[in-house]
Amino acid sequence: MSKHETTFTPHPMPDGIIEANGNKYMADGTGALRAVETISPRKLLCDEMVRHEFGFALAVTHQLARFRGHLMTNLGNFDALMAQEYGVTIGGKKGNRTYTSHDGLWKIEVRMQDRIAYSSELQQAKALFDECLNEQAADAPPLLRSIVTNAFDIDKEGQINRTNIHILLNTEDDDPRWKRGQEAIRDAMYVIGAKEYVRFSMRPSCRDGWTSLSIDLANT
Repeated sequence: MSKHETTFTPHPMPDGIIEANGNKYMADGTGALRAVETISPRKLLCDEMVRHEFGFALAVTHQLARFRGHLMTNLGNFDALMAQEYGVTIGGKKGNRTYTSHDGLWKIEVRMQDRIAYSSELQQAKALFDECLNEQAADAPPLLRSIVTNAFDIDKEGQINRTNIHILLNTEDDDPRWKRGQEAIRDAMYVIGAKEYVRFSMRPSCRDGWTSLSIDLANT
């Protein structure tokens, strides 16, 4: 065990052992029970390693969740104090806020990102783009066709690829149908919620660039 692990308590993990009639079993990937003595030492060692490391991963996740609760409470209390004592409102209309140390070397940013969904107008937009490109035929740049195709691709989570949609919205074409297609995309977009992100950044001096801490507080 490394020196780092001795100062960090892992989350308790089940050992995967099932006892029945005085014998010990472990479930395999299909859910079937296998007697422990019939499982190869290599697989048993791998199982032990995975459970051991997962215990630390779960402990970190739980600590991050507690830290996020502590952080958001303190930031909220600070915002309330600024509003009450100084009449200052932190952040803009979307709830984005930035907190910086006096020397400008430490920064906490809270950012709200809208979750966007698309209505049926998106199919109308695709039809307009396809009509435009089909009429242009050989004159249509291959890159432009690729942009249209990729913009309406469904990603592995069953969602429209927003990055490709953004590229399409920023691609210029003089054809009026192209512009109507872009307008149809904008009409199809609607906000279904928001996700809050927190970023910690630091720098050695005010002349240096920012370095972000690798702490994901979006999903905790």
